Amino acid sequence: MTMRILKALSALLDYPTADLQSALPEIRAMIASDLKPSQKTATALDKMAADLGDSDLIELQERYTSLFDRGRSVALHLYEHVHGDSRDRGSAMVALMELYHRHGFALDSSELPDYLPLLLEFLSQIDPQEARGILRDAAPIFALLRDRLDKRQSVYAAVPAALLALADAAAVAAPVRPPEEDDDSFEALDRAWDEAAVTFGPENDPHRTSGGGCGKASAWVQAINTPSPR
Repeated sequence: MTMRILKALSALLDYPTADLQSALPEIRAMIASDLKPSQKTATALDKMAADLGDSDLIELQERYTSLFDRGRSVALHLYEHVHGDSRDRGSAMVALMELYHRHGFALDSSELPDYLPLLLEFLSQIDPQEARGILRDAAPIFALLRDRLDKRQSVYAAVPAALLALADAAAVAAPVRPPEEDDDSFEALDRAWDEAAVTFGPENDPHRTSGGGCGKASAWVQAINTPSPR
């Protein structure tokens, strides 16, 4: 199977626009065509696409902003969940940009390279095996987003769930963290911005070996720093 479905997932997860709503019939057709082997995934994505199409655009945009832009817990910038505000985030960004450049992928200067819809757009254009490997390495982050969006009963949980299925990593466990406060008040927002970054280190990896080692998401960052063999 090609990874063109990632282009559809990128569109579904990006900020909703009138253009997106116009493209939803085509996106739903792609979902039905490309995800037949995973009926549960296809059904959840189709339900999400139907919801986006049936919603008033202004209300949809307000809902999107409230969900993704009012805190860090479901941030779509992946390194937010790996590095937070640490200095390592800058070097990881540079490495990711270099990966894009090696494949001739032009970056939109208005968005950071670790923005998930942008990454999915990129992965839809490269070798499917390489794309699936990057998805698999990032699976702990997708599991985290899936679980937190499920907790909020958001249709957007269908996208990270689909990414886990495409990576053949649907059973991966999200890193263990204390239960977070599910509160949309401005006071809770202030506390959310003080939240520490998710740590995918050995102490939080349920699949670690006795010898330790880095967490799977950190391994993904390391893999990006390593150029692919030509």
